[in-house]
Amino acid sequence: MPQPNELPRVMPPIALGDVSRAALLEAADANFAVHAAWAVDATDGMRVSEEFGVVLSDSGLNCDTFNVACRARFPEAEAPHRVRSALGFYRESGSPFSWWVSPADTPVGLPELLLAEGLREDETEVAMAVDLAGLRTSRLAPAGLEIRRVHEVERLRDFARHYDDVDVLRFYERAAPALLAPDSPQWFYVGYIDGVAVATSEVTFGGGVAGIYCVSTLEAFRRRGIGTAMTLQPLLDARGHGWRTGVLQAAPAAVNVYGRLGLQALGE
Repeated sequence: MPQPNELPRVMPPIALGDVSRAALLEAADANFAVHAAWAVDATDGMRVSEEFGVVLSDSGLNCDTFNVACRARFPEAEAPHRVRSALGFYRESGSPFSWWVSPADTPVGLPELLLAEGLREDETEVAMAVDLAGLRTSRLAPAGLEIRRVHEVERLRDFARHYDDVDVLRFYERAAPALLAPDSPQWFYVGYIDGVAVATSEVTFGGGVAGIYCVSTLEAFRRRGIGTAMTLQPLLDARGHGWRTGVLQAAPAAVNVYGRLGLQALGE
C-alpha cells in the first residue's frame, strides 16, 4: 500500500458502498495528486518533490496549472515548518503555483496556516462521487457531437489549444510521450462538431477511483448538454474497464448538473 505522501497511481478500484466517507475523501485526494503531478514527474526537465509530506509539482512553466501543491499530510506540531519548507520549494524555482487543500489534508487548520504565510484564497470547488454502476446515462450526446479519446499528438494539441494559453500548449507537447503511453493513468477526450474541437475532458485513474477533470466547452457551444456528454463518456469508459467509483471537483454552480448524473457532494 502506498504511503500517504506517495503518488498512489496503482491501486485496485474501490466501490463507493464499501468505504467510509473519510476513505472516499482520501481516495479523491490521492486521485487529484496523480492528476496534478504524475505527468510532471514523468517528463524530463520537470520535477516532483514529496520530501516535506506534501506533493509539490514544478513544470518549470509560467503557469500555476502545472505547478501544484496538494495532498498535505503534516503532523500538527510540525505543520508551520512544513508549510514554510514547501513554500521555499517554489521560491527557489520562481514558478507561480497553486496550493489545493482538500478535506483529507492534515492538519485541519492548514488553510489558516497558508493564509498566514501570505497565500490568498482563490476559489472553492465541491468534491463529488458516484457509484459507476448507478451512473444515470439517459442524457444523450447532442446531435453532431463526436467525442474522441486522444491517442495521437495532434489530438492532444487540439485538447491543449482549447485553453488558448501558450504554456498549456507547451506542457502538453513536452509531456505527450508520457501522457500518450499505453500505461498512462490519464486519458484525454476532445469533442468535435463539424470537425471543430469544441470541448474537452480528462479521466485520471489513481487512488482506487476514476477522477474527471478539465471538462470545458467553448462559450459559443455551451448550454447544449455538451459538458454533460463530455463528463459521461470517460466515466462510462472507466466503468467498462472495471472501475467502480467516479469522482470530480465541481464549481458550485455545476453541483446540480452533476447531481442529475447521480453524483453526490462529499466536501469542499
